[in-house]
Amino acid sequence: MAKSEKAPTVLKRICDAIKGQIRDGTFRPGDRLPSTRGLAAEWGVSRTTVTAAYEQLAAEGYLETHQGARARVAKNVDLDVAARPPVDETSRRPGLSDYGLRIMRLPAATRPTLDRLAIDFRYGDLSSSDFPSQAWKKAVNAALMRRPTRLRYADPAGSPALRTALQGYLWRARGLRCQPDQIIVVNGSQQGLDLCARLFVNPRDRVVVEDPCYGAARHVFIAAGAELVPLDVDNEGMRTDGLGEGRLAYVTPSHQFPLGSVMSVGRRKELLAWAQRRNAYVIEDDYDGEYRFDIAPIPALQTLDGADRVIYLGTVSKTLSPTLRLGYLVVPMALRIPFVTAKRLTDRHTPTAEQEALAALIESGAYERHVRRVRRRNGERRAALLSALKRAFADRIRIMGADAGLHVVVWLSDLPREREQLLVERGLACGLGLYPIGPLFAASDDPGTAGLVLGYASLELPEIEEGVRRLKRVVDELHPASS
Repeated sequence: MAKSEKAPTVLKRICDAIKGQIRDGTFRPGDRLPSTRGLAAEWGVSRTTVTAAYEQLAAEGYLETHQGARARVAKNVDLDVAARPPVDETSRRPGLSDYGLRIMRLPAATRPTLDRLAIDFRYGDLSSSDFPSQAWKKAVNAALMRRPTRLRYADPAGSPALRTALQGYLWRARGLRCQPDQIIVVNGSQQGLDLCARLFVNPRDRVVVEDPCYGAARHVFIAAGAELVPLDVDNEGMRTDGLGEGRLAYVTPSHQFPLGSVMSVGRRKELLAWAQRRNAYVIEDDYDGEYRFDIAPIPALQTLDGADRVIYLGTVSKTLSPTLRLGYLVVPMALRIPFVTAKRLTDRHTPTAEQEALAALIESGAYERHVRRVRRRNGERRAALLSALKRAFADRIRIMGADAGLHVVVWLSDLPREREQLLVERGLACGLGLYPIGPLFAASDDPGTAGLVLGYASLELPEIEEGVRRLKRVVDELHPASS
């Protein structure tokens, strides 16, 4: 939230956003709202501001509040009144569709400017030193030199060479059996999620998500008008005993984001059986399936799917670079035409030269050699981070999700959850980029201690050591008795 934005404006925006979610059915009478801590973290405001918003909505008859309990949508809320669009800056924008109004109610994406940060633990970033610059330059140049007789729009499903190369790679790396025609090349996994939402979600359809969950996935379904069904996550992945009605489920079964657990075989089978019973689909986001350190590779959920109910989502954002915007979907053959058509209507096709370059890297074996190299380097970064955290904090922290991926979750037992945002602000003041876990929770009763998602793939070993030293200093300032 921008520092210049006045508190009354923020308060009004939060109130209007919640009214809009009641209006479009995201929250129904009797539903619990997010905790004041969670919503404050998501909006980047103080908990006092969110509490004031809840009190204002309770005074207007939208919510019921009770001491020590989550606010709920009032059972007798006047839905006719709630259905009236709020008179604010959002509704006054001429011509916005319901989709446009929904995305205006989403929290603004914010992050510190990089020039203010000496060390940034942002997850999803990679080190530029790891990028195979020479191999990529050679592959792109070769693609550009293959001059076609004419310049024309390409296949919206993706380059045939890349789809063929991906078919072999996915079999070798993840055990997937598919045909090239089942692969749809997209501009990063976010576009893949957006296509899924467009093709499967109507307003008020129920979509099952993990809780906590990747925020951009949750937002893309909210933007489509979905009613989210958040299910708690434990050490066996998403709990499947709460599955009910639903049109779609979004999961990260091989390395749950952000907590890092692996979905057990029993729950995988329960999820697939649910999808078959409900005529629903499961989106399997395998966002960092290449990175395994202390555990053996986990087969993809798609390998268990005998009823064509899984849509597999992959990306090179965690192996090559998030700037390339190259991802892919593996869809059941029956869904190929709607996905190709939706991709064509969205942007015609993904840039061709980059696709041809990636195909050449995969076919030559250079891509898999690169993956092995960056897996080793990130394994060294991971070991350095874990060692530094243990030396600095000993038993004052609990670490989750360290066996795989490119981030860890750190729970700080010294700090209550309501100090999470203050921790982030104090870190920023000393040039340290910290990212709280609070905004990734939707409804579950998450632990009451502050938590951070620490990405390490963009940092060198000395930066990791210095970053942990600064983190300890900030934590000790907030909880001096622990130092």
